[in-house]
Amino acid sequence: MNNETLEKMKQLRLFGMYDAFRTNLESSVKESLTTDQFISVLVASEWDDRRNRSVERTIRAAAFRYKASLEHIDYSIERGLDRNQVHRLAALDFIKEHKDLFITGSTGTGKSYLATALGYQACQNGYKVLYVNTAKLMGQLKLAKAKGTILAELKKIERVDLLILDDFGLQPFDPQSRVTLLDIIEDRHQKRSTIVTSQIPVKEWYDIIGEKTIADAVLDRIVHHSIRVELFGESMRRRNSKIENVFL
Repeated sequence: MNNETLEKMKQLRLFGMYDAFRTNLESSVKESLTTDQFISVLVASEWDDRRNRSVERTIRAAAFRYKASLEHIDYSIERGLDRNQVHRLAALDFIKEHKDLFITGSTGTGKSYLATALGYQACQNGYKVLYVNTAKLMGQLKLAKAKGTILAELKKIERVDLLILDDFGLQPFDPQSRVTLLDIIEDRHQKRSTIVTSQIPVKEWYDIIGEKTIADAVLDRIVHHSIRVELFGESMRRRNSKIENVFL
């Protein structure tokens, strides 16, 4: 009967219950549980399993470039990173309030890592996230426009709770990219949150976007109610490379 029950759990895709029930059957130490308690254990196991698989799917869909964790952020190096501010951001209230976050600073100061760590935190809390390199995204959307699928692609971007635009402004925006950027910002304005990382200070984004009317429209929607983190100092990659060479 137990084998039949296990098989039915598998067919019903109740994998959390399946693992918990099988573990209980195989355990040499039998806990004395009431029927209510045992059912509670099975349901809790199924709940945890589904939640974990959901988080895994969300992380895969986010397409992060690498793994990052808020717990592994290094505060020992002076680079303008405030632990209290990061803890406040980790609460993800800025996503609930549909605010944008700008992380600026010179190359290697940890902008992308911080943005990605916040993205992982958001995934673990049930938010849909998309990580993209800004220049690559614009290139992909150009192809989508040529194929006639750009509206569908923009709709996908609009639906994610948190969009991470990494390396914003490394390449200048051409006329089509400017319009596409405005479409993205307009679709998400006060409805979803966006994290922007850039080596370019915010005050210079106007020139990076180019074309006065579009630059005004984009910046008017994202700058005034944004949260800002400004990093500085030596590249973490260069610093770590120096440390490694010392021990070679």
